[in-house]
Amino acid sequence: MAIPELNLSLGLTDNDGSVFYAGSGEGKTIVRTDSALKKYKIDIIISEQQTGIVRLNTNLSQIEAPSEIEIPTYQMIVTDNKTNEKEFYQVTRDTYFFKEKTTRKSLWSFLGLKFLESKKFLFENITFEPLKEAVETFDIARYRKLSYDELTYTFQKEEQNIQLYAGDVNNLKVQKGISYFIIVDGKNGQRFIGDILYREKVLKLTPKVNLHIIKRKLVSNEVETNKEGRTERLIYI
Repeated sequence: MAIPELNLSLGLTDNDGSVFYAGSGEGKTIVRTDSALKKYKIDIIISEQQTGIVRLNTNLSQIEAPSEIEIPTYQMIVTDNKTNEKEFYQVTRDTYFFKEKTTRKSLWSFLGLKFLESKKFLFENITFEPLKEAVETFDIARYRKLSYDELTYTFQKEEQNIQLYAGDVNNLKVQKGISYFIIVDGKNGQRFIGDILYREKVLKLTPKVNLHIIKRKLVSNEVETNKEGRTERLIYI
């Protein structure tokens, strides 16, 4: 929970009976009085704007299955209401789990050269999207787990498990049943981690952290890739 910080302002008094009086009868004296309590917070905004593609390890042992697959990334903004500094990152919003391997019949099949047939790999997409609102907000500060080189926020929305992950993406072992938001910053998550720790230090102790997830207009249920892991087809039914 964020610790409120006194918002001190300048005031005037010439009352020598006041507990704020600091003079010796010389009249009006400038004093410091508390006018309000201000709570600081960090805002993490995951947008619907696609910004690029990242290749992630599939951790698959199936024969011929791609070792890496393409995952789209989206813009993420981090800011706070004290410094108002903004930092921009990329983050994934889709988590692909291997479903099956398929073979597309072609002319090679009729020629008896099945080894030349095109192999396709189907992945199920497990993702979290706001159901009703255009933007859904979560207070995630209490779910933070920080290690030497990883920072995670793991929380639930009803029956759905959600994790915001910063670290080496190749060390992440995705688990079915969790929707992942994986931060891509070109530094194995270290730039994001440093950013959060810097803001916490400036804001004093651990402030409130709000995660805002903007709903996408269109989300695929499955994705089909080739053996190199490049996306061939998105399936929405």
